[in-house]
Amino acid sequence: MQDLYFQDKDFIKKKQWQFLQEQLTYTRKNSPYYQKLFKDLNFNAKKIFDYSDFQKLPVTTKEDLQRFNSQFLSVPEEDVIDYVTTSGTLGNPVNFMLNDHDLHRLAQNEFEAFRMAGVTKQDKVIITTTLDRRFMAGMAYFLGLRKLGAGIIRSGSGLPLLQWDSIQRFQPKYIVAVPSFLLKLVDYAEENGIDYKNSSVKAAVCIGEPLRDPNFELNALGRRIKEKWNIELFSTYASTEMSTAFMECEFHQGNHELSDLIFSEVLDDNGNQVKPGEIGELVVTPLQTQTMPLLRFGTGDMLSYTESTCKCGRQTKKLGSVVGRKRQKIKYKGTSIYPQHIIEVLNNYGKLELFVIEARKDDLGNDLPVILIADNRFDKLQRELKELFQARLQVIPKFEKRTRKELEKLSFPKDSRKQQIFYDLRT
Repeated sequence: MQDLYFQDKDFIKKKQWQFLQEQLTYTRKNSPYYQKLFKDLNFNAKKIFDYSDFQKLPVTTKEDLQRFNSQFLSVPEEDVIDYVTTSGTLGNPVNFMLNDHDLHRLAQNEFEAFRMAGVTKQDKVIITTTLDRRFMAGMAYFLGLRKLGAGIIRSGSGLPLLQWDSIQRFQPKYIVAVPSFLLKLVDYAEENGIDYKNSSVKAAVCIGEPLRDPNFELNALGRRIKEKWNIELFSTYASTEMSTAFMECEFHQGNHELSDLIFSEVLDDNGNQVKPGEIGELVVTPLQTQTMPLLRFGTGDMLSYTESTCKCGRQTKKLGSVVGRKRQKIKYKGTSIYPQHIIEVLNNYGKLELFVIEARKDDLGNDLPVILIADNRFDKLQRELKELFQARLQVIPKFEKRTRKELEKLSFPKDSRKQQIFYDLRT
């Protein structure tokens, strides 16, 4: 419903509320989990007439989804077509399922998202993320591009040689990739004499890592990519549970909400909606889903939002970059920081090829951020980093030296789909 996004804000909110009411009705009739929840709370889901009523519903947590996973299934299991799992960033992966309707919805979601980034039927797109390993995103990109009619090169993750061979062979205009992998592609090209600056690739749809700061300017990682490879960078935000993507348009002033596919809230610690520009937890209700509907699902991601009209003409809410996860907040020497703040400083420093961040408790039970480094210049790097952290965050974490083998084992754990940069050892 692309036209919806350009309508008057009040009209968009009215249509979104209609979709939300339909989702509530479907969930009330079909979800064993929410039927039990409503009964236990003595909550009448038929009498949700406005947002203040909707706010009375408790937030569904990742732990709820994990503990009562099978109770969220709201269609006959024989109707399930696709089985995936979450990435397990905060714990064990959680099962998630989609029927035919939800796969079509997933395609519509990415169809709209890619169009927002300017992809057309005439373009070719190389997907450097996996379509297997129970990963929803790779399938979503493929389905969305297929619906759009664009050319698709499914090169999969890793293997820089294959990526460059695919780019040179098929001449794609867009690449879908994790931002840090773009730097690896650049390094490989420079080492092997590939003229990457004059390749066919003109833009990247970046997933999995923040590219921008709260002011929508490129962060250290984004700047490093841009300085090396002057292509347009589009950030996108999504998760398996929400089955929906928030995508940047060409003006890069936040990730647009697809208002017919998701209802989003940004809440403070007391469960109240924060004002535009303030940081809170993103809570979402995916719309038009059938297989595992979720109401007020707490993502754990901390971010801000804006409701200002975009230069592209869309009137939808826009999300800022994730600054961290709610459970990962570190209270250190009177300052609240998130792993992403530490990562941003280290990326801006730019001299560490590999690092791991740990959150521990010190001898007094206080939070202690520790950065593990594998480098022969440890003492020099530590001195420089202490100065940098003092200037940027006003606090200095602890630094510890590790072997490269130890850090590689921590960064790329067996069977993990993602690189692990942060470990929370406080619990």
